[in-house]
Amino acid sequence: MAHLPEAVPPSSTPSRGSGAPLVSMSDIAAFARVKRPVVTTWRRRYADFPAPVSETAERPLFDGAQVAGWLLSTGLGNADSDQLRAEIALHGIAARADRFGPRRLVELLGSLLCLRKLDERPLAGDGADGTGIGEERALWAAVLHRAERMDPDDEFVLRELRSAGEEAAPLARLAEDMVEAAYSERSAYEWLLAARSRLGLHTLAADAVAPELQSLLVQLADLPARIERGESVTVADPHARTGDLLAALIGGIENPEHITALAADPDEWMARVARRRLLLAGVDELALDVQTGRDLEERLADPDLIATRLPYRSGEDREVLTTLEDIERIADLLGPGCTALVLGPADALVDALPGTEEARLRSALLRGNIVEAVVTLPGGMLPYRPGYRTALWILTRDPVPAARGNVLLADIGAEPLTASVRDRLAEDVLLWRAEGFRAHDGHDPRYGRAVRVADLDRAFGGPLTPPAPPASQILARTVTERPALIGEAEAALERAAAQARSYDDAHGPYRADVLRRTGPRPRRTTLGALITQGRVTRLKGHRLDERHISGDGHYPVLGPPELTGRAPVGARRIDRLVLAAHYEHAALTEPGDIVYTLAPELGIRVGHDGLGVAAFPARVLRVNPDAERPIPPRVLAALLGATRGAGRSPSAVRPVRRIEDYPLPDLDPGDVERFDALLAEIEHRERMLRAQADALADARRMTVAGLADGTLTLEPR
Repeated sequence: MAHLPEAVPPSSTPSRGSGAPLVSMSDIAAFARVKRPVVTTWRRRYADFPAPVSETAERPLFDGAQVAGWLLSTGLGNADSDQLRAEIALHGIAARADRFGPRRLVELLGSLLCLRKLDERPLAGDGADGTGIGEERALWAAVLHRAERMDPDDEFVLRELRSAGEEAAPLARLAEDMVEAAYSERSAYEWLLAARSRLGLHTLAADAVAPELQSLLVQLADLPARIERGESVTVADPHARTGDLLAALIGGIENPEHITALAADPDEWMARVARRRLLLAGVDELALDVQTGRDLEERLADPDLIATRLPYRSGEDREVLTTLEDIERIADLLGPGCTALVLGPADALVDALPGTEEARLRSALLRGNIVEAVVTLPGGMLPYRPGYRTALWILTRDPVPAARGNVLLADIGAEPLTASVRDRLAEDVLLWRAEGFRAHDGHDPRYGRAVRVADLDRAFGGPLTPPAPPASQILARTVTERPALIGEAEAALERAAAQARSYDDAHGPYRADVLRRTGPRPRRTTLGALITQGRVTRLKGHRLDERHISGDGHYPVLGPPELTGRAPVGARRIDRLVLAAHYEHAALTEPGDIVYTLAPELGIRVGHDGLGVAAFPARVLRVNPDAERPIPPRVLAALLGATRGAGRSPSAVRPVRRIEDYPLPDLDPGDVERFDALLAEIEHRERMLRAQADALADARRMTVAGLADGTLTLEPR
């Protein structure tokens, strides 16, 4: 693979020698997970907030360790202690990336962490804690001596540390800080590799898979169960890159000393990164082998479990036959009862194949009774290659008798890879692996269908996707009840239409009875003038913590999403006990209140029922019915919504004008009364039409779904 260019990130906040990094107020906001103005408030409100230690271009800089300690002691911010320690450590790493370069920095820090693991002693001990030139030289000489003693065969760290001089001595102290913050060398190294994108190391980031997919592979591997059944398990990855998949598999094991790890990668630098990573993950040095190349060292052990991602090739260079040959080589490594999880391009693994040679090879793999399951995955599983469609082949040598001659085909391409989807899919595959085909006993797969290999062979090159929804979906209650539910929607449509006809019969058709005004136009006023005259009162919205908002609760939350139509009213709610406990001054809206927002655009809603919570930046307008010339809420909301110049461009920082400056006509009381009655009439007719539209939409949705999955048919007329 041609490496992507490695960008050196822009100069980060400077650090003070070997001590904690200096951080700006924006940095503090980022790793405390708050908005930037919150940090300003902390400085003003709390006398014990750390004082700045430096001023650079009129920007105060703070000691990162002092700030972290203050946040931990006060409990402020939205990051927990582990997240905060990680952010401080990674900030210190990023501050040195411009000096060493991201690739060199990851190489040296990883080697130092690995040396600390091998030697089981701190790196910056024995009195070598100074920062003078002599102390730096002495510290680095001690590091090199330990590397020569602990890694004489240069398997892990020796060449990397020999290539650096005493200028890298501060990294030894930084590595110690990372271990202290992360509690172990392994966690510190995972922090480092997780920051690959932030450091600009695109060579490593380009090969990373989405965390959701990584979690799914761990569940499908079922490694803890394998360890319980035997003395040890050998895991392998012939295309390891930096060892992401193997590290994820081993990360869920309490006793990794029972693991033997085999890996290979043609890039020697990446192979050494993977070797250090697996050692830090807890694999014993004698049970670990990472080769430079494409072949695993099988003399150490035969793999029980293979988890790999086939090398990425661009669309112009990708050949289906090459992909299938790669899978064939992986299948050859499996012994009886062993499993492989192979992630690769969907065009070779699940799509229809136009070529005879490719179709013949894929059919041969299926007939070999080694393909356990084929899963079509959703898009975006390789974040750096969003257009690269992926699929998963799960191979098992000598499956259970009930699974022979069949393959489980699953398609979750249209599903977000949430925890529930992962759990259900993993359960489907693991039950299939353990028990095979079980007809109509409640264990039908929820995301796939068992298909006979003979049927796929007859299709010869056809797509490897489920021929229909899973049996459990077809037999689900929502499916079996569809005809009745469609009948209910049709009845609701008929009732709504009858109600509309009855209303028309009683009140006649809609007539606004409008005329062209011939006399003088009404005088103009503004909302601000109405507020000054006491005809309208403006109330503030409440700043609600997003953690207190959910889909359940007693009171609907009215914020910009609801007011601009981006979310239905009632989708976001807050519990009354939470509101009372955390917002003692919060007040509910009253019937007739107008809730409005200017950001991201003008949105207005009249709350006829009240009992809502206006969420900042939304505010409330409350009309005074006892004023000399009262203006009803419907009328005021309609006039505000019709104001010209109320919008703004997407790039504007603030609206063109304040809502107090919106010009309004000061209508005569007679016009106001008739206008309010007309608006009420329009709202009533809209509700009747909406009831018909909703019932028709429900009937359409269920009918289309039933015809699409083959569970419904249409009676001839």
